[in-house]
Parts: sequence; structure tokens; C-alpha cells
Amino acid sequence: MRATWRWFGPKDLCTMADIRHVEAKGIVTALHHIPDGVLVTPEEIAKRHNEVRFLPDGTPTGLEWEIIESLPVSEDIKQQKGEWRAHIENYKQSLRNLAASGVKTVCYNFMPILDWTRTNLHHRLPNGATCMRFDIYDFAAYDLHLLQRQGAEADYSEDVRIETAKRFAAMDDTFKEKLGNAIMCGLPGAEKQELSHVREALSLYDDIDEERLRQHFIDFLSEVIPVAETLGMKMGCHPDDPPFPLLGLPRISSTEAQFKQLLDAVDSPANGLSLCTGSLGVRLDNDLPGMLDRMGDRVHFMHIRNVVSERPELVKDSPRLDNFYESEHLIGNVDLVAVIKAALREEKRRKDAGQVDWELPFRPDHGLDILDDVGRGTQPGYPTIGRMKGLAEMNGIIAALQHEVS
Repeated sequence: MRATWRWFGPKDLCTMADIRHVEAKGIVTALHHIPDGVLVTPEEIAKRHNEVRFLPDGTPTGLEWEIIESLPVSEDIKQQKGEWRAHIENYKQSLRNLAASGVKTVCYNFMPILDWTRTNLHHRLPNGATCMRFDIYDFAAYDLHLLQRQGAEADYSEDVRIETAKRFAAMDDTFKEKLGNAIMCGLPGAEKQELSHVREALSLYDDIDEERLRQHFIDFLSEVIPVAETLGMKMGCHPDDPPFPLLGLPRISSTEAQFKQLLDAVDSPANGLSLCTGSLGVRLDNDLPGMLDRMGDRVHFMHIRNVVSERPELVKDSPRLDNFYESEHLIGNVDLVAVIKAALREEKRRKDAGQVDWELPFRPDHGLDILDDVGRGTQPGYPTIGRMKGLAEMNGIIAALQHEVS
């Protein structure tokens, strides 16, 4: 398995100089300043390659930009409104420009409005570390009482609505603002969004249900996957995060069955997934080692992290969204040893088949804020030390399993 590291560019508090200290072989980054739907030019790509290859003083890093995360799919494309056809053409040309520079793997998603959703970005654990957490009652308080989304009551059980009303009555204005900012942090390009803007964005999906969104996704894949295949590129769709409907928005990338529909609809080796153990692991009915065994040839990238469901007895037999937090890599819902063992089996299958690019790239995804990372203000979920600890644990598992095999 090929270890990589996500870097958010020159403004990232985890610098390229820092990354030289971790056991990563390649860089995962993107051009976050370019708006969704806009062409990614060769000049911007070359600039980012240079920023990865050299420190500001000219010292070579020995690292290369290998994976783009993300090349965002615009809301116009998802909704098939406005400039969506022009955005698809820009997407295809962006793929050509990236491939010409050597970037051949794309991690992206097709989540409506929000890329990810948490209610607390700095939840404190008993050992003093902090992590991101999702609380169903706080989220429902935002949805029902702050956003006041029409029809939201139908999305929550009576016991959740009753407890949420009590929770909301005890919230002061500071907590309400903090909650809204945390939820909206998953909105690309914005940490804070007025409630009226959120309602307006949601209204654009009033006539888009799960089936229609899936068809829009398939239409997108039908356009871009042939281009990617010709270029020798791999497109890996990231799962929904969390993998349940939120705010009345449809979800189409939450389970193995949903991914199979998308892969079968546009059957190409270029059309695959970025298997995120944390996002998929929130659902206890997702069999992650099994997914690697059954569709490993379509797994183009992996995010490795873990989550803890706080009330697993409520979600085990009847999948539903409930409280969870992002945990240490080796503690949580997901048996990461079994996942990595399955990934190594897939690598062996590729290598035995003579596949040149048989290595399966992964990165340590998210991590706890520990030691000097606490209060440092890094990108939510991306502390340096917490991820470095996770990567060391993953590399240890890989080494042990490979020794066992040999």
C-alpha cells in the first residue's frame, strides 16, 4: 500500500517541511482557490507541482503531487441547471490538463450542498484530546428550530423531537452560532452561512429525489469517464459523509449497493470509488473488507480513519443516523486490521495479474488533536501529530501483515 498525505496548499499549517518528517511517499492536494466548475489551467497545476516539489527556500522535498482531492463537481452539474454543460466541458479539459502533468487519480464526491457534516469540530475526549463529533439532537435543533426547514419534522422520530426541544431551550446564542458554523463548515468555500442562504440552496433540490440525483450522476459519469479512461486516469468517488440523508437531501453513495449501481451504469476501469473507512463505517451494515474483496478492482484510493457510534444498540440491526465521533485509528466501529488485510489481498491480485500500477494508495484521514496540535487551529480533522500517529499505526499493521504473509 502506498502512503500519501493530504496538503491544503501554502496556507496549510502543516507545511511541506513538516510532511518530510512523516512516512508518506506522495502528496494529495488540490487547487482550492479555483471555484467549482471553472477550468483548472496548466499554469495553476504547474504552480502547485512546484510548491510540492520545493520548499520556499528552494530545498527539494523529494515528493510529488500524485492525487487531486478534490476536483469538485459543481452544484450546477449535480442539479443539471444553469451552466452545467459548460462545467462538464471544463471538467473534461481539467482532466486532460492534470493528466498531462502526471496527476492520474481524482478523488471527488457527488454530495449535494454539504461535503461533510459534524455538529462539533472540537469535542473533548476523556484523555484531553479533541475530535469532530456528530450529535443527532444538536443537528435536529439546527434543522428544526434554527433553520426551520419545511417538512423537517418527518425526518426525526418523536423521541428525538422531544429531546431536541429540551436541548434547544437550553442553548444560548453563542452555542447556536457555534453549532451553525460547525455544520456549515462542510459547505465548500464557507465557514459561515446565513440561514436564508442555506434555505435557498436547499430549495434547489426540492424537485430532485434520490433517483433523479443518481441519474444526474450517471449523466456526469457518462461524459467524463470515457475521457478519464483515454487518459489512463482513475476517478474515485468519495462516500456520503455521514452516509445518511440530511436536511431533506438525497444520498446516493452511502452503501455497497449504491456504489454498485453507479459502477455498473458506466462500466469502466476508470470509474471507481475512494473507499473512506470513516464515512462508510458510520453505518454498521457496511462490510468494508467485503467491499474490497468484491469490488477491489474499482477502489482507486483509500481514506483510513475510524469512528465510534455512541449508541450502537440503536443502529446495528436497523441502520439510522445517531451520535458518533471520530476516534483513534485503531479504536472504533471499523476493524482496520481486517480492512488492510483485504487491501493487501487486492494488491496481490493486481500484482499477480501483471498490473503495473498495482499499489493501492491511501492516506491517514483525520486524526485526534493531541499534544501540540491542541488549539493550533488546523483544518478541522487534519492535525499533523494525530494523523502522523495514525499513519504510523497503519504502516505498522501493513508491515506486520506482510511479514505474516512472507
